[in-house]
Amino acid sequence: MAVVSFIFLILLLGDLVWCWNFHRRLRRFPQPRLWQAALLFFTGIQVVGLLLLFFGRRFDLPSEAYMGKPIVAAVYIWHCLVLLPVAFLWFLGKAAAEILRIARILAKLPRPKPIPSTASDRPEGVMTRRDFVATAICAAPALVAIGATGVSSEQWKRFRIRRLDVPVPSLPAALDGLTIAHVTDLHVGVFTRGAILDSIVAASNDLRPDLVLLTGDLINYALTDLPVALAVVQRLQATHGVFLCEGNHDLFEDADTFRQFTRDAGLRLLVNDSALLSVRGVPLQILGLRWGAGHGDPRAMSSRGDLAVAGSMQELLVQRRADVFPILLAHHPHAFDYAENIPLTLAGHTHGGQLMLNSHIGFGPAMYRYWSGLYQKPDRALVVSNGVGNWFPLRANAPAEIVHLTLRRTV
Repeated sequence: MAVVSFIFLILLLGDLVWCWNFHRRLRRFPQPRLWQAALLFFTGIQVVGLLLLFFGRRFDLPSEAYMGKPIVAAVYIWHCLVLLPVAFLWFLGKAAAEILRIARILAKLPRPKPIPSTASDRPEGVMTRRDFVATAICAAPALVAIGATGVSSEQWKRFRIRRLDVPVPSLPAALDGLTIAHVTDLHVGVFTRGAILDSIVAASNDLRPDLVLLTGDLINYALTDLPVALAVVQRLQATHGVFLCEGNHDLFEDADTFRQFTRDAGLRLLVNDSALLSVRGVPLQILGLRWGAGHGDPRAMSSRGDLAVAGSMQELLVQRRADVFPILLAHHPHAFDYAENIPLTLAGHTHGGQLMLNSHIGFGPAMYRYWSGLYQKPDRALVVSNGVGNWFPLRANAPAEIVHLTLRRTV
């Protein structure tokens, strides 16, 4: 909480410093009052939006619903993708200038003569080329944020069907060709609601899968969105059933309430638990991994680490039936490294890296060992889905998706 509060204060200060600096430079721009009014309007939306998001979650206020998708997206993109990097670069520039100043003093070099300025002699609305360039540099971050918000507003309406043939060691012959719709990371909430949910249900059902498997994050964070998310899962159809495990976003407000409501809705939520079923006459075991460790706050960073994943896996594997073909549902993809003797693991959580320069450079490989697609080891396979919903408004080279798996027997 202290770290989040500190970041909030830094972002708020960044809004004010950027606005003040830009406001000064606009005095030399043609029709300065019009541009200054636009600047204050933009900054006002960002500051009020940041305050509503920060305090709304802490006091259980439906701030995001009242703000609407475009405003929430603009606030996210401006503060997370634009303002933070700009502030970092500004800090580096100031630090470099200070280092040079100190170096000159130590070397006893003369200070460079300042360039005479005639800005005070010029009336408002009269600007030099240098003024224009400085003003354009100040305006660039806001223009980038507005453009990115426009791009993101189109992404919320789209997802792809990604088809993968998955070679599975030790797959029983009768299960060759088994199909799975991997529908994960719905994040029902501000960016995933309304018509897109109907499209997700229709697309999954059109695949006519043998199984529908979900690997966590039904909701973005608010339990008030859970009834809508549960209704979506209840509408998903599969020949042999729908199974799910939990994700970290599901547990942000209250883990016990999420689990109880989901089970009361008749859904087969597996929290370090398993389910046995028969598919094509072959016994099959679906194992669902708990998010994080068995004790402690599921929202804590420690719940995201390998120690928590390994500990939960060790508890879950006790239920592993040696005579039954298993499939593991795990929100965190690193469970793959601890899923001994489990030939197929499905995971989500990474959103395909969310923001990627290409398939190998971006947040995905920077944060995870496995982030999108099919991964294989000699005795097992992992499929990580980019997820079909959104907690953050913008994606780059990590499109939302439903993954349609066809299992293939390997000799």
